[in-house]
This record gives sequence, C-alpha cells and structure tokens, in this order.
Amino acid sequence: MALRIRVLLENHKGAGADKSLKARPGLSLLVEDESTSILFDTGPDGSFMQNALAMGIDLSDVSAVVLSHGHYDHCGGVPWLPDNSRIICHPDIARERYAAMTFLGITRKIKKLSCEVDYSRYRMMYTRGPLPIGENFIWSGEIPVVAPEAYGIFGGHDAEPDSILDEGVLIYQSAKGLVIITGCGHRGIANIVRHCQNITGIKQIYALIGGFHLRCASPFTLWRVRRFLQEQKPEKLCGCHCTGAWGRLWLPEITAPATGDVLRF
Repeated sequence: MALRIRVLLENHKGAGADKSLKARPGLSLLVEDESTSILFDTGPDGSFMQNALAMGIDLSDVSAVVLSHGHYDHCGGVPWLPDNSRIICHPDIARERYAAMTFLGITRKIKKLSCEVDYSRYRMMYTRGPLPIGENFIWSGEIPVVAPEAYGIFGGHDAEPDSILDEGVLIYQSAKGLVIITGCGHRGIANIVRHCQNITGIKQIYALIGGFHLRCASPFTLWRVRRFLQEQKPEKLCGCHCTGAWGRLWLPEITAPATGDVLRF
C-alpha cells in the first residue's frame, strides 16, 4: 500500500456507495500509508464513525487525528472519538466563531460556526508550526497570507474578524511529489501550495485533495486559481466539500470524491 485515502464523510454519497452510508455537509478522511494512519477531520457529527463501521474500518488504532480548523463541519464529530485519542491541531481550534453581516456600521452574528467540544478528554498536541507525523506526513501549521480574508467573527463584544488562522493542511511526501490534503482551503489554494513547498523544499505537486472553498468564488478568483494550478501541473486534482460544482466547473480534469470512495496514490 502506498497512499490510500478513504472518504468517511463528505457532502455527497459516492456512486455505487453502500446505502447505509450517510452523507453530511462536512469532511472526514482516513489517510493511510504502510506505517501511519491519520484521521483527517471528523465532519459535523458522529456520522463519520457510523460510516467507518459500515465500511469495515476500525478507527481505534489510528496514529493521530488531525483537525484542519475549528469550524463545526470539520470538528463536530470529535466527541465521538475515544477518550485519550491523540489530536493534532492549532491552539485556536476551540475559539467561538460566527458568520456575520455588517450593515450601517453594525455587525450582527448570523450563524455559529464553531462547536462546543471538551478537548480535555484527549491528548492534545497544539502547534502553530509544522509537525512531522510518522515517516512521510507533515502537519503544515499556520499558512501565511499577505492580505487574509475574514470569514466571520470571533465571539465577544469587539467583533474581531476571523481569517481562519488556525487552518492547516496535511502533507504527504511521495516519490512523485507532494500530496496536499485540505479541509476547506480558506487560506487560499495558492497560499497553501506555496507554504507546503516552502516547508518541505519540494516543488513538485503530485495531488491536491479536499475542500478548495470555491463554491461561491468570483470568476476572477476562479480564473486565478485555474491559472495557478495549470502552472503547478498536479497529476491529480480531487476537489470535494466546499469546492462546489461551480468551482469544479473552472478546474480542468478535476474529480469529486464523495462518501464511501477510496483513492489510491
């Protein structure tokens, strides 16, 4: 086995997937090579665990759980993990956050984007910087952005903008280049790829997998992302979750992994 990614949960169900599998808006992937098994995100609830059981997968012996960021559709399933699970994430993972709208200078909360999780039950490994996991995996840590975009606000009275600084990605170093696994891509696909290249010293991108946050992107943004990916020439491009049908329409030769699918690299 080289690299295998099993889609435990995604917004849609894969073609030919078992009828017992549940699709939910969110993402959860089981990422494995010969020596390391990583659960990447948990979706919004315990559906990822139910799907794993239906797929004949035992999650009790994963090497680590990696949480891409603190939005409910990526870490809402954490309470279903066994106590003392090893979780790797940014220290801001549990900050309260909301979608918001500003009108006439007044900012109003619209929807809560975080979730209440008792992280004291787990072996937490908080890090702002890159962290090796096993022989071939790296947690990216914070992804630098020159002019970060706000995707809501933090809880509190000062309406502090939330640019999802806690977002990180999982990197797999393969013989063919980097495999980059994203949760939502809030920090921007180009910024994510460049950061992964910088911390690994590897320029070749073999595959990009996960959410690219393009479902509501402007044509100009999509054109820039398309141009960037054409320059990078990844061999495989697998956009799901928040990539959206609109985002995939602009990206050449992209596939859309869904619940129950198995990807091999």
